[in-house]
Amino acid sequence: MKQRIFFRQYMLVHFLILVLLPLMILVMVFGVYPSPDPKNIDTLNQYRDIVILIVLIIVVFIFISGVFFHRLRQRLIRLQKAMSLSTEGVNLPHPVPTRTAGMDEIAQLEASFNQMVRQLEESRLREKEEGVLRQQLIADLSHDLRTPLTALRGHASKLRKEALGREGFDSLEAIDHTITHVGKLMDDLLAYTLLTSGKYPYHPARTNMVRFVRSSIASWYPAFEDAGFHIHVDMPKEATFSWEIDPQWMTRVLDNLFQNVLRHAGDGRYIAIAVDATLDRLMIKDHGPGMDQSSANRGAGIGLGISMYMLSEMKLQARFVSDTDGTSVWIEKLDQT
Repeated sequence: MKQRIFFRQYMLVHFLILVLLPLMILVMVFGVYPSPDPKNIDTLNQYRDIVILIVLIIVVFIFISGVFFHRLRQRLIRLQKAMSLSTEGVNLPHPVPTRTAGMDEIAQLEASFNQMVRQLEESRLREKEEGVLRQQLIADLSHDLRTPLTALRGHASKLRKEALGREGFDSLEAIDHTITHVGKLMDDLLAYTLLTSGKYPYHPARTNMVRFVRSSIASWYPAFEDAGFHIHVDMPKEATFSWEIDPQWMTRVLDNLFQNVLRHAGDGRYIAIAVDATLDRLMIKDHGPGMDQSSANRGAGIGLGISMYMLSEMKLQARFVSDTDGTSVWIEKLDQT
């Protein structure tokens, strides 16, 4: 494809107009015509015609310059608009039309921009295909692993009926605990896949949060008592507030937080649940080693990631404060500022 140098053409044309034509006119004036005689009307008319010609040349030059810069500005504005993404930042910019004939510098820039758009589109399509395959793989694995886990649980149940020593019984308990933990991990993986693909059911409803938290605490109270926890509950007697939430999602969030306290803060033997109806928030606190410390039951954090995702979708947020004295998590409305 033949290459055109846009600005070189511009400079050449304007050089010819500004330099060569005036020089030619001056040569004609001083080489052909004598000095003007005020009494000679024909000579004055000739000089007047020459001055008009020079003025016309200047006007033509200004007009050509205006057309040039207008076309240049229009092409740059078109390219700038094409580069501007949508406000959501989801859609890619559209390619801009390019010249099929000679290409100048701006046309080369447009071609490079179109190539970048095509590469981004191909990359997004590959990422989308890989995401679908990954989600399908996780869903298939979660489903396929349930069968061997069910079989293992059945064999463990049979072993309970056999005469076992203390060590054998402890091993059987550990096996049963591991099967339960793996089953929960698979549920979390499947739930996370459904959430990120927008297939997890979401049914928000206006919910009385004081009543909701009280019900959640009641369901977990026996588990904390059996683990020897000191339980401190601070609930308002009359004041309350409501959030637009999915009750099943919020139940999963609180269940995950309560389970984390049991698994990772068991040494502290303390949990506090408080609801602040004035500031529309709730708090869960423990006396564990803190989030920065390692735990024997520490996993990949999938459950916590699911909880944070659910809270975000419900326009809520969780603020964690963790140190060696324990961890506090505040759940409140998402900060819109």
